[in-house]
Amino acid sequence: MANIKSQIKRNRQNEKRRIKNRNFRGAARTAITAARTAFAENDPNTKEAVIKAISTLDKAAEKGVVHPNNASRRKGRLMKRLAAFIANPPAEVAETKKKKK
Repeated sequence: MANIKSQIKRNRQNEKRRIKNRNFRGAARTAITAARTAFAENDPNTKEAVIKAISTLDKAAEKGVVHPNNASRRKGRLMKRLAAFIANPPAEVAETKKKKK
């Protein structure tokens, strides 16, 4: 435990920020996992999951929870997978799209 008054205050501030940042970091992780799961399951709502993940990453970067370059790199990876997914959809997804029309 710190004895210096300024360090005691700094510890209180760090704890408050850690708890607040945990929510944004957790939301970003959850959204990325949901998007990856959508890719794995050939979910027709994959695009929406990726867009939500990108939005939560942007919010986390804006708040300073993750570094902007880190968020950008993760978004790029998701978009690259989405582009490949749209260009070459799995057979199950292609069949469901044909049935809707």
